[in-house]
Amino acid sequence: MIDKERLERAFKEIIIALGDDPNREGLVDTPRRAAEMYLEQFEGMNYSNDELIDLFNKTFERDYVTDSKNVVIMKDIDIFSHCEHHLALMYDMTVDIAYIPNGKVIGLSKLARIADMVSKRLQLQERIGSDILYIVKEITKSDDVIVRITGCHSCVTARGIKKRSQTTTISKIGNLTKEIFD
Repeated sequence: MIDKERLERAFKEIIIALGDDPNREGLVDTPRRAAEMYLEQFEGMNYSNDELIDLFNKTFERDYVTDSKNVVIMKDIDIFSHCEHHLALMYDMTVDIAYIPNGKVIGLSKLARIADMVSKRLQLQERIGSDILYIVKEITKSDDVIVRITGCHSCVTARGIKKRSQTTTISKIGNLTKEIFD
């Protein structure tokens, strides 16, 4: 579990390391507020992928949509994350998920919740996609899952080369192709 008190102490040290006074009026409550923000933004660090499977394993079985002739597609799920290399924000990110049901479908809100929770970790964009893929595959038992993520990385836009760009990653198993999202 995330240690809020330790985060508060660390943020106070960061303020000092930046050359400011953590006791000045505008900064007195900053370590507490920043720690609370991190508790929210990194909530996914409290759960393994298998625990997320247990948490979001709500499916509907034996229905006309659960046969392998249908494809479920959910697009433009907005997320953000933090790059594990720089702790920099990955932003303006969208996740697209598609799968062919194998006797069961997952509740649509659960797809968005899975994407959200997986992104709330120190991450790589590639791992976000593979984590989502793994969780959706395990819950739906589908052999055909594809996850596309597009986003901006402040470790590219705000430091180093300082160029705005978008990165797209695709994680997949089975026969679905990226054209499914077009």
